[in-house]
Amino acid sequence: MPGIVPTTQPTHQPAGERRTTPPRPPQPQPVHSSLICVALPSLAVSPPSGQLTGEGLEGYYRDGRRILSRCEVRAAGGEPLVVQGRLVAADRAQFIGVVRRTGERGPDPEIRMERLRSADGIERITFHSSAGRPVRLPLEIRLGTDLAELGAVAVGFPGAELRAAVHGSGLRWSGPGAHAVVSATPTPQDALASAGLLRWDLELPPGGRRTVELHARLEYNTGSPRGGAHPAAHGRPGRPRIPGPRQGPSGPRMRGDRPPHPWSAARLECDDHRADALMASSLDDLHGLLMRDPAMPTDVCVAGGFPWRCGLAPAEALWTARMLLPLGTRLTASTLRTLARTQQATPGTDFGRIPGALRDAGPHAPPSCTGIEATLLFPAVLAEARRWGLPDQETERLLPAAERCLQWLRTATDPPGGGRGGYLPDPAPDGPYRCETQAHAHRAALLGADLLDACGAAGAAALRDWAADLRTRFRTDFWVEDRAGGRPALLTGDGRPVPHLGSTAAHLLDTGLLGGGALAPGLLDATQTDQLARLLRSPAMDSGWGLRGLGARETGYNPFGHRSGAVRVQETAIAAAGLAAAGHEAAAGALTRGVLDAAERFGHRLPEMYAGEQRTADGAPVPHPAACRPASVAAAGAVQTLVALAGLRPDVPSGTVAVRPLGTAPLGAMQFTGLTIAEQPFAVRISRLGMGMVEAAADGLQLGS
Repeated sequence: MPGIVPTTQPTHQPAGERRTTPPRPPQPQPVHSSLICVALPSLAVSPPSGQLTGEGLEGYYRDGRRILSRCEVRAAGGEPLVVQGRLVAADRAQFIGVVRRTGERGPDPEIRMERLRSADGIERITFHSSAGRPVRLPLEIRLGTDLAELGAVAVGFPGAELRAAVHGSGLRWSGPGAHAVVSATPTPQDALASAGLLRWDLELPPGGRRTVELHARLEYNTGSPRGGAHPAAHGRPGRPRIPGPRQGPSGPRMRGDRPPHPWSAARLECDDHRADALMASSLDDLHGLLMRDPAMPTDVCVAGGFPWRCGLAPAEALWTARMLLPLGTRLTASTLRTLARTQQATPGTDFGRIPGALRDAGPHAPPSCTGIEATLLFPAVLAEARRWGLPDQETERLLPAAERCLQWLRTATDPPGGGRGGYLPDPAPDGPYRCETQAHAHRAALLGADLLDACGAAGAAALRDWAADLRTRFRTDFWVEDRAGGRPALLTGDGRPVPHLGSTAAHLLDTGLLGGGALAPGLLDATQTDQLARLLRSPAMDSGWGLRGLGARETGYNPFGHRSGAVRVQETAIAAAGLAAAGHEAAAGALTRGVLDAAERFGHRLPEMYAGEQRTADGAPVPHPAACRPASVAAAGAVQTLVALAGLRPDVPSGTVAVRPLGTAPLGAMQFTGLTIAEQPFAVRISRLGMGMVEAAADGLQLGS
């Protein structure tokens, strides 16, 4: 997994006393009980108490570096008793506590404390007095930092705490290439740099309040690149390099660098109010994960997630943009422009390919390539965005990059040196040949051909012929018959089928959207599609909280295996939408309810994955220790799962939209407002009987069948 790699730790014993000590491997730090405020490139990670003690991932971060690891409040000589800590938004956390002073009688405290912590480095600490007389309240705040990189901290290798110096109305810490600065308002009456202490004597009038505000920021040395790495990242004597997540090069910034929402203000009102909360929370998290492209700050995309992928993850960014198409095409266009700038432009076998890292694929196959997935997604997402209303000018602007992706696809499936012609190896050039990769390639070819025809470009017929040939051969080569009715398989480099049932098979149901609201044909025939639906809804696959990454009866199953048994929200969402489109409404509804039940246990902020243990009456989903939370594909997957219940199939170029909701209405009556089709507001109501009614739409948009 990115960011978790074998490494060694130095020993410091005297020469005569050295013993062989097993190296300590990187270990994911606990994060799922933390309150995580996200407004990239800024973050704040807090325990429920709000007291930052420097443990684990606690602290404020900016540009992938920890600018404050310690922020401990003491009032009236002791720590406040915190009675509640909660997120009030994706980028803000609130902590409520009480302060007991010497001499107070009775059980009722007279001083209440409220801490409001924001991801952007601002913290407001307010003390409210209920006393009937003036109160003198001594206040101390202990601060500290190590300026360590997020990648090192996330795997348990923080830096040493730096020595502070008094600076203006606060403190300053200096590290290689950068400084962390905390300023306070009002100015503290005393500052003790050696202990990292700021002190005030606050006077609270009867029934009054006083506020102390802290501002933490990162400053760079003159000539030092923004986001310059900490020595822990590059290696230094006695400490190895720690690969890990980074925000990436910061580049030029814009004033007020939090991007605006690149999607509409969508809202859901449902009989099951948990769905309303999940929709709102997921969109809030996605806004926190928005990041600007350093090469073009006006373009934004969604980062992968905290803490492992706080930068651009091409495949996840495209999946997120695609899942949010019902909320408009601005994010999709921006993401496609960003990735087009990364596309391989050097002539050769990789021409047209979008770079991407390898990703572990479980016990039955070597790692897969996220770059291949992103390259195949690019033309499909562009084609579907056009159906949702992407303007023609933007489509034409992005068409050359899509054509290069399709050119790479044809080159990779018909290599000069031979191979299994017509199938796409992943990773190229040696394989294996994965069924989900062929599904991505098939969808890219069909939707890409649709796009080329619409734009008057050449090559559509050849792509359709290739896709038709792939369908014919796939249904035999990638399907293994058995007594239970058969299952999809993976082909090794020499063509041997390896049957194992996992959630990636759900991609075979995700065929894509063509003109007239029609779905593209899939790689499986009708009988195989029905069999796959039965397999996915079986207890071996459906944990009750979502789809397992690997069936519980398969060799190598591990409920905590992030590709071998854990529930992945993205693939569960794809399965639910695909099953609904294929007419298997009961299975789609069961998966939807399972994800909604899991989301409720996670406070409506879904991690990207959680353990695939079978659901019990008194059980709860257990997060994976290395899961991102918030995670873009989990948040966008939640949105897709809910919107898919409405069954929207737009074709803006033809001026039509079809509404085909699930007749089973698994969550009861629903009303979506603030969706966007043809760049205009769209609203639809679904009754408890599964009947759909369009309540708002763009002028001239006709309701199709």
